[in-house]
Order: sequence, then structure tokens, then C-alpha cells
Amino acid sequence: MIDTLDHGIPEGEERLSLHVQDGIGVLTLCRPEKLNGWSWEASRQLGIMADRIRFDERVRVVLLRAEGRAFCAGIDVTAPGGAITGRSAAERAGRYEEGIRWVHERFAVFAGLPQPVVAAVQGYCLGFGFELALMADVRIAATDAVFALPEAGIGVAVDAGGDLRIAREAGAGWAKYLALTGRRIDAATAERLGLVQLVTPPEELEPTARETAAAVARAAPLAVRAIKRNIDAYADRGMAAALDRTALAAALTLTSEDAREGYAAKAEHRPPRFEGR
Repeated sequence: MIDTLDHGIPEGEERLSLHVQDGIGVLTLCRPEKLNGWSWEASRQLGIMADRIRFDERVRVVLLRAEGRAFCAGIDVTAPGGAITGRSAAERAGRYEEGIRWVHERFAVFAGLPQPVVAAVQGYCLGFGFELALMADVRIAATDAVFALPEAGIGVAVDAGGDLRIAREAGAGWAKYLALTGRRIDAATAERLGLVQLVTPPEELEPTARETAAAVARAAPLAVRAIKRNIDAYADRGMAAALDRTALAAALTLTSEDAREGYAAKAEHRPPRFEGR
């Protein structure tokens, strides 16, 4: 795991960077060489950045963006501290559940920022990347964006609530279809389902997202924050209880033999042989 008591970000270890200008807090995933793959450390830094943004009076809106050709290609399996250990299967599952709950808390702080979040998505937006994008209030995608929740194909449950948010935005049927099959959808399909609000050519993604963020920044801050919280209060009814179930399901599947087989099969570029244990 990681040191959850550490609130610093060592130079050269940044997973996200923050720059504030003209009322916009530009939060950038900055590991393009890793396709901005997610990790425990990325979750820790997301929480730190959210805390920095929360009371920064300069920030009226957040623009979530990414460097490189992918928004986030999912979990970085090469990141330190990836696998959780334990003296028994029960202890390992318990530690995984608590770890996932800790990630949920970091994501909840980010999703619950008083400032609206506009996400600009290009290229791969998979797994944790898709789940992160779904926590934004407005999503703008380039035509080359690809979205998927591939977790079930490697033997684990969707662990950060992305399937729940798809159910909220697009309905339970689409949430089950995407989460159960791992199928990839393009930006046009995501827009049709209401998972994306605007689609632009890749070269227009950045200016379109910045213009959208600027429009929010120009509006009255008190009204903007009230609107976000009112809509979230309606849309997120039942989310907390569902995320508790998600943490337990993620812990049990992450410690299963199927998960071990799924990750091995992915590394060996072969079909997995799941046995339900």
C-alpha cells in the first residue's frame, strides 16, 4: 500500500499537477509515458489536490485533463504497492476492502468539490480512467476517445463505482451491458447514452473544454455551487450504500483465484480460464 499519513508529493513523482488561471483550476494527469495509468498513489494525490482546490478562492471551476494520447488507460499494474498481502485470505480480503473504501473516500472528496468539474477526455478512457471521468460534472470527449469497464474480463468487480454512475446517467441496462461485457464504446455512443455531453475533433478538445470551464467561471459562484449540490443531492440518492457493497465485492473478487488467473492471462496474452473460485 502507501503511506496515507504523508500529505506531500515528491518532486518527479507527480501523478497530477494543478495550475490556476482566470478562475480555472487545471488539474492534469501527467504520466503520459504510462498512459496516465492509475494507482494507489494516484488516488492519494487526487485527495491532496482536491483538498488544495476546495478552499482556494481563485478556483471557480476545475478542468480535468490529461497529457498524451490517453486520458487514463486504467490501472498501472507496474506501480509500486499494487497488490495487497495478508497472513490469510480473510485478512487480505479485509485489507483490500479497507483500501477500496479509502479510494472511494478520495474519489468522493473530488466528486463532492463545491466547484464544478469539466473533464476533457481523449484516447483510452478505461477502467479507473472511465470511473474518474464519470465523477466530473460535465464531460467533453474527442472523437478518438474510447470508453470501457474491462474489470469483469480479468476476474474483478468494478471497484470505484463507475457502473453505478453509468446506471445513474444511462440506466441500469447500459450499466450492466458495459460492465458485464467489457465492451468498448466510442465517443459518439457515449454521447448518445448521456455519458458525454459534447464530442469534438481532437484538435478542438482543449479549447472547447477551456471555453466550457470559462463559461462556468464567469457565472455567479454561489449560484453555481448551489446548483451543483442540488442536482447531486437528487442524482446520488442511494450512492453511499451502493459503494459500501462495491467495496466488499471488489475485495472478494480481487482476492479470488479468478482474479489471479485473469491478470496472468492478460500478461500472457491468452484467454482466461475462470472457475468461479
